[in-house]
Amino acid sequence: MKPESDLESIFTAGVRRVDPYQLVKDSVRIQDERLLIELDKSKESVDLSEFDRIFIIGFGKATAKMGRAMEEILGERITEGVISVKVGHTEPLTIIRTIEAGHPVPDENGLKAAKTLVEMASRADEKTLVLTLISGGGSALIPYPWQDTEGERGIALSLTEKQEVTRLLLQCGATISEINAIRKHLSRIKGGRLAEFLFPAVSINLILSDVVGDRLDVIASGATSPDISTFMDMQAVFEKYGLTRQIPENALKIMNAGLKKQIPETPKPGDKIFKNVSNLLIGTNYLALLAAKQQAEQLGYQSRILDSQLVGEAREVGKTLFKIACDYQKKKLPQEKPFCLLFGGETTVTIKGEGKGGRNQEMALSFLSEMAASPSVAGNISFLSGGSDGNDGPTDAAGAFATVELLDRTRKKEISITEYLNNNDAYHFFDAINGLLKTGPTNTNVCDIQIILID
Repeated sequence: MKPESDLESIFTAGVRRVDPYQLVKDSVRIQDERLLIELDKSKESVDLSEFDRIFIIGFGKATAKMGRAMEEILGERITEGVISVKVGHTEPLTIIRTIEAGHPVPDENGLKAAKTLVEMASRADEKTLVLTLISGGGSALIPYPWQDTEGERGIALSLTEKQEVTRLLLQCGATISEINAIRKHLSRIKGGRLAEFLFPAVSINLILSDVVGDRLDVIASGATSPDISTFMDMQAVFEKYGLTRQIPENALKIMNAGLKKQIPETPKPGDKIFKNVSNLLIGTNYLALLAAKQQAEQLGYQSRILDSQLVGEAREVGKTLFKIACDYQKKKLPQEKPFCLLFGGETTVTIKGEGKGGRNQEMALSFLSEMAASPSVAGNISFLSGGSDGNDGPTDAAGAFATVELLDRTRKKEISITEYLNNNDAYHFFDAINGLLKTGPTNTNVCDIQIILID
């Protein structure tokens, strides 16, 4: 058993299975002038001869690879296109224009991309087919702050104010669903509002899920999906995390105007704007876990997927996963093959320190802390937590390992796990002991993958 190499091999297999380029190539093709999209649970067929123009728009960390696949499939049939991707998550495209923007905090390039998308969507009519490529990270990559400058209200949210709201939400430990409920109601393009600009064009949206439960209204803030969240939900999130006094004034004005029904809610299920909209899920975290399971079995492990919907505080989840590992270690018989336990999801971190890291590194450090506290049972247990996109938080690492070898290095260097954990500084801890997983941008995004190996 080679813990770190096996962990990385299993993780890589999972990420490779949800490669956006291959997912699109496997499910989209042209036959007799018809565009065919065939997925496990749905099929779509479109007669291309009925359209004068084909637009491609997109937003998210994975959309560059999706765009490359669409260029190869459709070629010169594409009239024009534009996508917004995280800086560095690019592919060589010849027809579709790429705009690199900031993530997770939106920036001016993202605003430029959002306006370009809206301008193109607004030109779409009944004879236009719009193919929208959507993946995780898309919400931050198309910031378009709400503006209502007519009448007496004069509400106009600036990009700076929206950036501040995003920072506060990321720091307080809010879930992605909670964050997106607010993003939708502060935006001109999210929460189904992109569909307003696209109507009456035919809109087919290929979506790669990065949210627990694969909810279409949450992925990239559901720009093309009916929204079930409300201004009341927005208010509840601010109150839950004690943010009301910190939120910029114009954001609160928008919320209060919405609560008083002075500005419209986001489009809801049944709205006519969704009549010509098809939202198709092409990749999920569970699909990645299935491939990881297969790879683990090829390496000689008994492999089980235990949970693809992990949520909660990363360090607390790390503790729970170590307990699960200990339980399985006790059950394992000497003659049995080693175990591989697989998990997926998206946890959160409530930032209290001044360090550097991400949810996966923090979870791994928490797991390692539990190993240090229970050396008698930790000897045969190894762990990896990594983000499928290759970027964990604001770092160049995808995640980190927790192994006995790394624990020995920690002791030799006399590094305090508790001190680094309390300062939310997992990155510098693992960097010091060579325990980081660095893959570079993978140009996909289906949440995180956690792997436990038990010899």
